[in-house]
Amino acid sequence: MSSRTVFITGTSSGIGLAAARLFHSEGWNVVATMRAPEKAPSDLTSLDTTSLLIIKCDVTNLSSIESAVAATIERFGRVDWLINNAAFGTVGVFEALPRQQVMDLMNTNFIGLMDVTRVFLPHLRHAASSSSKYSVGIINVTSGAGIWTLPHTSLYCASKFAVEGFTEAISYELASQNVYAKLVIPHGGVTQTSFMQGTQNAASEADPELNAAYSDFTKKIMGVFGKMIAGSSTTSEDVAKTIFEAAADGTDRLRYFIGNDTRGFLKARYGEKGILADEEYVASMRKYFEY
Repeated sequence: MSSRTVFITGTSSGIGLAAARLFHSEGWNVVATMRAPEKAPSDLTSLDTTSLLIIKCDVTNLSSIESAVAATIERFGRVDWLINNAAFGTVGVFEALPRQQVMDLMNTNFIGLMDVTRVFLPHLRHAASSSSKYSVGIINVTSGAGIWTLPHTSLYCASKFAVEGFTEAISYELASQNVYAKLVIPHGGVTQTSFMQGTQNAASEADPELNAAYSDFTKKIMGVFGKMIAGSSTTSEDVAKTIFEAAADGTDRLRYFIGNDTRGFLKARYGEKGILADEEYVASMRKYFEY
């Protein structure tokens, strides 16, 4: 049995499923979590269970998180990497978003991620105390929507910006414990994922006057989104490979971008230096707060 264990949220489809399969193929112990494990896809259930645990974890329910973490430690003794992947989206102008929809999305995409992280931290610190440097940590999957913003995605962008800020902040704290926080950032669209199928459309639930007020703008934006989705070229498997790289490359790199920037959004955000500008920023901040 492998001595390395990864815990992944949101593995019923898409990026989480691809990551679970990849880590398993690389000989890791994999804890694949989802809200309804009895509905786990055959792509998971067909794998060798010696190094696989499929278990319920509803990230919006603290007792569910605690039970999943306890089962992980009982089964494999330790965890080396936590991958926070579970998330969903909401499409619509902010004015049309009911407060409950805001709460539901933030509880999953951000509050739930923090809760899972908090429960795991004592175990990660314990694992790091007997591990080589850069081999224990947290990987949070965000999005280009956590770097730049798009209309009709204000809530999703807010949640991903929040995760970006949270991860960067705790990375300084956790490095002092030999635990490393990292960000994997798919951008430019991901194919072969059910993310859009789980995306809620606020406009359909808004009142007629509100829909009419934004009608022309919405039609234009939906056309733009259609072209963006059609131009997506990054697969869930591509993102999973980047997640695995982040866990296995033995570095303290903070951000891992994966995708095609043909639209120039990264360049618009970071300038001519592109991603290098972000790396220089991180290096400068770490020097200021170095432990």
